[in-house]
Amino acid sequence: MSSTMSFDSDNLRSPLMPVEKEEEQSKKLCIDEMLQKHCGEFGRWQLKHFVLTNLAWALEAFHTMVMIFADREPKWKCLPGAAGSGCDAAASSVCSLPPGTWEWVGGRDASTVSEWGLICGDKFKVGLVQALFFAGSMIGAGIFGHLSDSSLGRKGSLTIVCILNAIFGCLTTFSPNYWTYVLLRLLTGFSSGGVGLCAFVLASEPVGPTKRGIAGMSTFYFFSSGIVLLSLIAYIFQTWRELYIASSIPSIFFVVLVLPFLSESPRWYLVRGRVREATKIMSNIASTNGKHLPSDIILALDDEDSSTPSDGLVHEQTWKNEHLQNKEALVGSIIDVIRCPITRIRLFIALAINFFCSVVYYGINLNVVNLETNLYMNVALNALAEMPAFGLTALLLDRLGRKPLTIGTMWFSGFFCLMASFISNVGIWKVVRMVCGILGIFGMAGTYNLLFIYTAELFPTVVRNAALGCGSQAAQMGAILAPIVVVLGAWLPFALFAACGIAGGTFAFYLPETLNQPLYDTFTGLEAGIA
Repeated sequence: MSSTMSFDSDNLRSPLMPVEKEEEQSKKLCIDEMLQKHCGEFGRWQLKHFVLTNLAWALEAFHTMVMIFADREPKWKCLPGAAGSGCDAAASSVCSLPPGTWEWVGGRDASTVSEWGLICGDKFKVGLVQALFFAGSMIGAGIFGHLSDSSLGRKGSLTIVCILNAIFGCLTTFSPNYWTYVLLRLLTGFSSGGVGLCAFVLASEPVGPTKRGIAGMSTFYFFSSGIVLLSLIAYIFQTWRELYIASSIPSIFFVVLVLPFLSESPRWYLVRGRVREATKIMSNIASTNGKHLPSDIILALDDEDSSTPSDGLVHEQTWKNEHLQNKEALVGSIIDVIRCPITRIRLFIALAINFFCSVVYYGINLNVVNLETNLYMNVALNALAEMPAFGLTALLLDRLGRKPLTIGTMWFSGFFCLMASFISNVGIWKVVRMVCGILGIFGMAGTYNLLFIYTAELFPTVVRNAALGCGSQAAQMGAILAPIVVVLGAWLPFALFAACGIAGGTFAFYLPETLNQPLYDTFTGLEAGIA
């Protein structure tokens, strides 16, 4: 009797709710699929979020490149009536001149060099403070890279580093002596190290896979624009203390006026097990973009089984409700990256390329002090030269692929740096050498931009920021070396930049191509996708 009733019940249920239809409706989708099918890959929501988030890049440019102007060696002149005491305007250095026979143009407060006498035997202190800034950036990149993957999230980490940047930048203005200045620059570097990677990941993770490459390449327009704007600010505020105030106040405005309107990354919410928050953001993206996210679509990680139960309505609804609940967080660290054979090799190669790229990029930017041309114009031209590099690499990114473009841009930069090393810094050759430097930074800027996208695509979401943080640390190690190389002067800086560019391009041969590959969430998803 009971078996008959059960049979009849099944027969009655099937016409009302077909199993095939229920299975079709209850479908798991990862974030990339959801963006492509229901939310839009780069609509109004992503555009607003992308622009507001990447304003942080301009602020990082302020805090990083301000050293070019604040730590410059101003021009000097002989005091009236000092000609007979040994002062000669034709002298190449003031180190051989008697004290009291010359003075700095613009006064002692023009730069840190003129205020604290960082010349002659103390000239190394200029390179030291710049190197320590990048050392702080290296530490900060590792710490905030981990925190943005774990407890703080992308937005939380970005908020903290921007607040710290504003505080340390303003305090630097009141440095009473050189060593206090060194400490505050070290602390500013620590906070600046997390700005770029947090902003990049937060801006790019809500973007769909086919738009991610171009969007990622566009982030660095903000950094270059920040350098150009900084050149103008430095031209207006000629003393180094005023310059630090003027370049730090925008960080306060960003924290108060921009950060409250940013959203956390839905990918971070998902790997942390906070499915409801992730789904809410995806729904908001869809509605803002003029689309609709079906209520029966379930957000899932890429390593979750896409199959659904097929034994009736009650079980199907139970399964669906369970998967809408928040789940246990997935936490990864750089140790997990090293343990996995696939990501371990990728990490070591990415670190080498980031290191070489950074030596060249920051080295050429800082080396403008050795070119004996207009400092403000040269810095602005270098930054402007980066912009067409971003546009060109963005156009070629999805045609040539990440790997060939990395090799090509690094070798392009290396070639022109090699040319510059053979050119003297006399007469018209100064201009030729400056052009070679601009072309060198043109190529390396494309690489520097591309590496963020390439590195982000090489590693899964659960450790993406940690891996980017490691790459940023390697880059900061290169940046630490850059001011030391610049201090050498003559032909050596460009020769070393050429060697780094050629070596970095060679290492890129050993990385896999990530063009048209999904942005994996977990190690399991990555391994399954490669298998």
